[in-house]
Amino acid sequence: MVAGLALIPAAAWTPAYDSDGAVREGAWVAEATGVLDLSGWPPGMRVIVRKERPHPGAQLRFTDADGLRLTAFATNTRRGQLADLELRHRRRARCEDRIRAAKSTGLQNLPLHGFDQNRIWCALVQLACDLTAWAQMLALAEHPARRWEPKRLRLRLFSIAARISRHARRAQLRLAARTPWADLLARALARLDALPAPT
Repeated sequence: MVAGLALIPAAAWTPAYDSDGAVREGAWVAEATGVLDLSGWPPGMRVIVRKERPHPGAQLRFTDADGLRLTAFATNTRRGQLADLELRHRRRARCEDRIRAAKSTGLQNLPLHGFDQNRIWCALVQLACDLTAWAQMLALAEHPARRWEPKRLRLRLFSIAARISRHARRAQLRLAARTPWADLLARALARLDALPAPT
């Protein structure tokens, strides 16, 4: 594929867009449909390639060329500017992240025998994913934990030992003091508690 991309003329590369629609410095897109052999592909398929300068410290892959990171995707969309199609494709990556998180949360396998039982299992996984995503967005907004994967969240936050105690007609959650992430969880819970109740 890299050899085919070398056949794309320099004038065919147009600037790529940022997520807000502005021109992204150091990134370009071009169509590679005409320089690749797509004879075995379904009719109407197009290949769009993005090249950009990698961020400092990033390692290049063997598919990268001339010090630029290359990313390609196929689409059957016939209309639209290349930069808009590439931006639309990149925005879908968040969907892929949610699918990966759902698989880590329990959607990897359907553990039960009956269809209705597995349907309930899928609803529970969806509820767990929604609660996790909202908790990360609302309670961990300014911490790197907002982007932690489910395995790391389970290891560091969800498995912290705690005890519910009652004093003066109030229930209190007492977290294990020696856990390194207890302070982060306490701040997150306090932040959620301070949110206004929905009306």
